[in-house]
Amino acid sequence: MSVEGESRLLTDIITELRAAGCVFAEDEAELLLRTAGTRAELAELTRCRIDGLPLEVVLGWAEFLGDRFVVEPGVFVPRRRSEFLAEQAISLVRPGAVVVELCCGSAAIAAAVARAAERIEPHACDIDPNCVRCARRNLADLGGTVHRGDLYEPLPGELRGRVELLLANAPYVPTEEIASMPPEAREHEPPVALDGGADGLDVHRAVAAEAPEWLSPGGRLLLETSGWQAERSAAVCAEYGLDTRVTRCEETDATVIIATAPGA
Repeated sequence: MSVEGESRLLTDIITELRAAGCVFAEDEAELLLRTAGTRAELAELTRCRIDGLPLEVVLGWAEFLGDRFVVEPGVFVPRRRSEFLAEQAISLVRPGAVVVELCCGSAAIAAAVARAAERIEPHACDIDPNCVRCARRNLADLGGTVHRGDLYEPLPGELRGRVELLLANAPYVPTEEIASMPPEAREHEPPVALDGGADGLDVHRAVAAEAPEWLSPGGRLLLETSGWQAERSAAVCAEYGLDTRVTRCEETDATVIIATAPGA
């Protein structure tokens, strides 16, 4: 295709994406154009995006901390704000540490930490089979193990008391607020990855309740939450004997609870 022809095609895609309400139509059009191998494939990818499928799912990957991770249909798309959780984990991880990501989705957080750290033992788990399959692809070359099940239930018993970093971007959206989320999230991501119960903290409570049993002495639970829920999320962790502090990234509006087990 000539440069002029490609330019016209790009302009047409931008116009279609803008009409569909895509805010970053120019950037998305360029990504779609680079990803598609043929005009027919480009038309199909563009149609999927116009129909509301998340861009990352259309492309088959999401960028997270500068790396690309596989994202499959039906899997929660890692958000940029969750990079802050991964960055906090990377700043705390030690060589050889056991690192576990609960509610892992694509396991982008665990994979990012494993890529940045030395010789860690990464584990991830999720209840959804699509997520487990996707997470295994992202952790395959990093020595990671992915388990299918609800929260701690599928983890091997030998990890009890040995986990130095327990990471969780668990669902924290209050049930009644899901309806107001962008369509690409509420219509194309699994409800179990979004719904945190009446106040958004049901899964946080379940994670915090068993964390002391799995954390090593001085081990840490890193839990993503929202700014307005931070104090209550921290209080939930404190109820189970964890020393908690709240960390914030104003640039990405990210909030992470760091809860430390006794014995440091």
